Amino acid sequence: MIGAIAGDIIGSIYEWNNIKVKSFPLFSNRCYFTDDTVLTVALADSLMSGTPYADNLRRFFKRYPGRGYGMGFDAWASDPQAGPYYSWGNGAAMRISPVGYAFNDLNMVLTKAEEFTVVTHNHPEGIKGAQATAAAIFLSRNGSSKNKIKEFIESEFGYDIRPAYEFYESCRQTVPPAIRAFYDSSDFEDAIRNAISLGGDSDTLACITGGLAQAFYGRVPPLIEKQVYDILDSYLANIVREFMRKYCPSD
Repeated sequence: MIGAIAGDIIGSIYEWNNIKVKSFPLFSNRCYFTDDTVLTVALADSLMSGTPYADNLRRFFKRYPGRGYGMGFDAWASDPQAGPYYSWGNGAAMRISPVGYAFNDLNMVLTKAEEFTVVTHNHPEGIKGAQATAAAIFLSRNGSSKNKIKEFIESEFGYDIRPAYEFYESCRQTVPPAIRAFYDSSDFEDAIRNAISLGGDSDTLACITGGLAQAFYGRVPPLIEKQVYDILDSYLANIVREFMRKYCPSD
């Protein structure tokens, strides 16, 4: 899952300043972790601690305010009594990567992806986007080829994995290009560069792509990993390290 966080951090400075080329500095002193990272780590913590994910989402939201949360999520997290708000947004897919690593059965991955998504994103498109992302990660880390992953996602979820993208906030219009950025890549870094060069919602695109690329290529390059840990605070970094030790021992 550190691949997803790397994508978020690298893409953080390009969301509102798109760069539609692949040649750019991966990190700068302006890079930061966004809501994509915060909510991904909240899920990782829930998987390890058993804390209900809705509780953790609100707890992490309170601990890390102002990280770019969507208006719907902001309102939900601010109200302890709020139920799911029928969102189809790409926030469902951006935070789901830990599920693809934590379970060793595809049906369980799909079930858990839905379970952890519907606490907020209970729209069918939100659920589908999270399931597709988690399934692609599961297939990648279990040795499926890029073509097999693409075929499964297209047939199971009805997505068209093609090289086209505009700025969208829906799962349906974000997950396919993020998977395509991985599909067209030669290694982890190339996948991140592909995702960011699409423009638009750069941090979320690269977050989804990064989680998948880590699973397929086996690990995040050490220099990128080090930069990620340097940008995270100690609380988030410790949770990520624990999750990586438990669920990604070969990375």
